Amino acid sequence: MGNIYLIFVLGGLFGLIIQYAGLNRYDVISGQSGLKDNTVIKTILMAIGVGAILLSVIIGLGWASFHVKPFVLGGVALGGLIFGSGMALLGYCPGTLPISAGEGSLDAWIGIAGGLLGGWVYTLLVPHLQWLRGPDFGKISLHSMVGDIPEVYYAVAAAIGVFFILLAVTLNKRDNTSDRKWWIAGILLAVLNAIVFLHGMANRPIGASTSYPYLADWLGGTTDNAYFDKIQKPGHWEMIFLFGAMLAAFVVAVLRKRFRLRLIHSRWEKYKGNRPGKRIFWAFAGGFILIFGARTAGGCTSGHILSGGMQLAAGSLVFTLFVFAGLVLTGKGFYRKEK
Repeated sequence: MGNIYLIFVLGGLFGLIIQYAGLNRYDVISGQSGLKDNTVIKTILMAIGVGAILLSVIIGLGWASFHVKPFVLGGVALGGLIFGSGMALLGYCPGTLPISAGEGSLDAWIGIAGGLLGGWVYTLLVPHLQWLRGPDFGKISLHSMVGDIPEVYYAVAAAIGVFFILLAVTLNKRDNTSDRKWWIAGILLAVLNAIVFLHGMANRPIGASTSYPYLADWLGGTTDNAYFDKIQKPGHWEMIFLFGAMLAAFVVAVLRKRFRLRLIHSRWEKYKGNRPGKRIFWAFAGGFILIFGARTAGGCTSGHILSGGMQLAAGSLVFTLFVFAGLVLTGKGFYRKEK
């Protein structure tokens, strides 16, 4: 049980960091899809930059190991586009859904329901989708390419890390905002992920999307298959992790008197009106698309973009580009002001 408590606490810390910077809010994530709010991308760039440097150090000291996802081209490209599209429609990602649900966002709960269905459907279809996900180039990362020359690896990892940090700072200067919560959250996310990587802690990266098909398969009784066997262990870990994040967000929201049950957020009302039925439909559909895309790619914002980016993994960085493309293309088209 001690391990379960540890996972729960780590998830709680994750929830508090995300909540602190407002990265879970619908208006922030949907705003990123329309390039109206760059909080998300700045935080991710900072987290990857700091994390790449920090992770290379603790792995070099023998305190942690790499957990690179395979570069499955079709999966990360197609899955990234689908995932980004779902993220724009929903306004949340797999890891922020339970945090916003803990704060009282009803559309986040609806998105979770859609995500569970998306995960369950993916389990049923995965035997027929393998041809679509290939080719598999293996676990390619900076370390796999230059790891035999440690001096080169550390120098390049540090240079890339600094580049990402400077890119985040430059983007913030263009935004001309005095808010500094994003870079504090980025650093804290990098530190938290590095802690999770440690052999004495979880010895794995942070992740979120695997919990959806895991829980859906368990609820739907579709556990007697190879895919569930594959995701059972990480899915269980992530479910506890996200529950910790949700509970932490709930406690803080109540203590700060910010807990509020709401379905329609200001940005949705601005572009789509205040009809509950429309928001319910798109929240559910967005959740379905989001998780189906994440499982097609084999990861999400937490497992691929953040954790994979920190490891400078080729597949994860390519996934990030396709997610951003799907996010912006969908956001620009979907959030047009309607009469």
